[in-house]
Amino acid sequence: MDDDVVLSAPLFADMDPDQTQVLQASLTPLDAARGEVLFHEGERGDRLYVIERGKIKLGRRSNDGRENLLAVLGPGEMFGELSLFDPGPRTATATVVADARVQELGHQDLIAWLATNPAVAKHLLQALARRLRRTNEALADLVFSDVPGRVAKALLDLSTRFGEPVEDGLRVAHDLTQEELAQLVGASRETVNKALADFAARGWVRREGRAVVLLDVDRLERRAR
Repeated sequence: MDDDVVLSAPLFADMDPDQTQVLQASLTPLDAARGEVLFHEGERGDRLYVIERGKIKLGRRSNDGRENLLAVLGPGEMFGELSLFDPGPRTATATVVADARVQELGHQDLIAWLATNPAVAKHLLQALARRLRRTNEALADLVFSDVPGRVAKALLDLSTRFGEPVEDGLRVAHDLTQEELAQLVGASRETVNKALADFAARGWVRREGRAVVLLDVDRLERRAR
């Protein structure tokens, strides 16, 4: 286990070493390849996950088959925690975007842990609040922002998780297909590609397969407003 990555999750915030070791002993590692589904929307949730490496997308599918991506998560982030506070069906499908290792924690193990360490619940609720805030912002963007603005904002958001400095900018290896990137933005693939092509022509980004180099972050931030 990569302790530094796993312990950066909100679940372990402010724990002392003894508490950390006890909770780590309850984690079960799971390796999963790109395209593998960890759980489906509508299934009953009985565990949360901490990402040790790789990337996971959370998405919902409409009755006519269209998919919307709610988030793309990376190392140190959690998902599946909603079912611990509101037992019921999963609200999204979790699919591996880049080969991943996650650490699973069962519902009963966590509930027992929270009973003796109630302060941990505060950090889990903070993580849920951040997720809700991002969801609210995404809904507002769909109403008030045009597609290029949403593309710029999505690239900047992905850069906070997966960006790595390179000589001429910030390289963001998002590992998303063109269709998945469009689902994340909430627009058609053609419209998103047109926006990316425009950004590239202006010298703001450089496309590299399933990655993009942000060459002018300031311009992208202004376009995202």
